Amino acid sequence: MTNRRILHVDMDAFFASVEVLDNPELRGKPLIVGGAGQRGVVASCTYEARAYGIRSAMPSGRAARLCPHAVFMPGRYHRYVAVSRDVHQVFEEFTPLVESIGLDEAFLDVSGAERLFGDAESIGWKIRERMQERVGLACSVGVAETKFVAKLASEHAKPRATLTGVRAGLGVWGVYGDDVVTFLHGLPVRALGGVGPKAAERLERLGVTTVKDLAELPLDGLSATLGFATAAHLHNIAWGRDDRDVVIAHETKSVGHEQTYPTDLHGHQEAHIELLRLADAVSSRLRKSRLDAKTITLKVRFLDFATITRSRTLPQPVDTARDLLRVADELIGQVDVSAGVRLLGIHVSQLGVSEGAQLMFDGAEGARDWDLASDALDAVRARFGDAAVGPAALLANGGPSLTSREGESSGRGGPGKLATPSAGGSVSGDGSV
Repeated sequence: MTNRRILHVDMDAFFASVEVLDNPELRGKPLIVGGAGQRGVVASCTYEARAYGIRSAMPSGRAARLCPHAVFMPGRYHRYVAVSRDVHQVFEEFTPLVESIGLDEAFLDVSGAERLFGDAESIGWKIRERMQERVGLACSVGVAETKFVAKLASEHAKPRATLTGVRAGLGVWGVYGDDVVTFLHGLPVRALGGVGPKAAERLERLGVTTVKDLAELPLDGLSATLGFATAAHLHNIAWGRDDRDVVIAHETKSVGHEQTYPTDLHGHQEAHIELLRLADAVSSRLRKSRLDAKTITLKVRFLDFATITRSRTLPQPVDTARDLLRVADELIGQVDVSAGVRLLGIHVSQLGVSEGAQLMFDGAEGARDWDLASDALDAVRARFGDAAVGPAALLANGGPSLTSREGESSGRGGPGKLATPSAGGSVSGDGSV
């Protein structure tokens, strides 16, 4: 038995819970965060909505059929980022060893914190209490000797949705020692990370439906079906073997914003307006993170789902919407959009710490004025919200909203996807902003 104690803390229905926190009238209702249009996708939903079989990444049309009285709301990504910072501050009050896995979950190594705060499960309860007091949101905590089992334990601790009401979960649940194998072997094989639908089908042909079945299968036979690397990984975790450490988040590698449209774009002028919205969102996020970028990448997905990217690297780093838009317009000008564009995205990379006022890469006059305008815009949004102010050109095109997203927020655990027919965004790398 190891002395390691790892927590996996996962916020309950994070995006939807933030909406309820900000608007208590939504409490107890089947709320869906995501696009309500034909191409909309569920980003998050309350447990009241989950009782109807609604899940993240489900097409919104199907969700509406499952629960016709559900309340749909567009996402507010900047608000979720702000709340996520508060969430992670709570984590860091208990241990510096925090590995973020996106906005709403993290691994915490509390092995060295038990003398100060009590045993690992007690720390889990303290985190839940402090999260409720400081942030106003609920979380579930799994405690184990390994990251993999801690993540499964946190899922076991979560509330359960039923048509007669939401049943409270355990809140905190720990799995240690000999109980680990018993716990794992009672799970379906799809509970293991790395077992997707195709792998599950292959395993079912071998008679493998539970983790116990997989654990008892000879490694050679498993390798012949899944390949040696995957087979070895699954065999190890099926027996509770996982020596991965909690890794403190590293620097952000890229920032981006994407949008999927309910109707396709067919002209460069339409694309220009949408790129303005995206550039405004990306630049705002850069400045909030005190970053600037040298490489701008345009992403275009066509009606037939074919996807292309075009990039340009600048001699000087930038962080204003004007600079990003200028490059994005040049890149989209090289693309034939007449066939129909269903998604546009702007992503920036080669990030650095912003040093404040910068030189415009085209040498245009008024660069300092634009920096001051950007600072003023950020100040207004910080006080009154992201939709309070934005480029005037967007007022006739749905307003300056930056808040719904289709994109990624990823830590070392991989991207979390959500899609709406409004503006989108992403922060990715080995850690999250």
